[in-house]
Amino acid sequence: MGRTFLITVTLFCLAAAPVRADVIDGDWCKADGKRMKIRGPEIVTPGGNLSRGDYTRHSFVYVIPAGEAGAGETVSIILLSEYLAHARQGAADAPVQVWNRCPPGVARLVVPGTAASRVPE
Repeated sequence: MGRTFLITVTLFCLAAAPVRADVIDGDWCKADGKRMKIRGPEIVTPGGNLSRGDYTRHSFVYVIPAGEAGAGETVSIILLSEYLAHARQGAADAPVQVWNRCPPGVARLVVPGTAASRVPE
């Protein structure tokens, strides 16, 4: 009974653990303080603008909107793990930008009235 009980308890614990899908959707933070939010084909860019792009579960590509630094350039983002994504702005050999999942609540701090405050959760 001891071994069976241990296996049963272990399985219950694994089943009860929160599961986070391996998708690029979510809130992303960069070490320099920039934030972005991806929800399907919509993104709130690091500049705070709501835009659309080409979405897959593990990648996102968009064109930087007018009024932001680098406007007109393409940004390609690749999900490397549940908590890590790499982005390149412009050319394929451009420097890699490292993005990490934001801690809970960090990306939700937006300025009222901006595009970022209008994106559905």
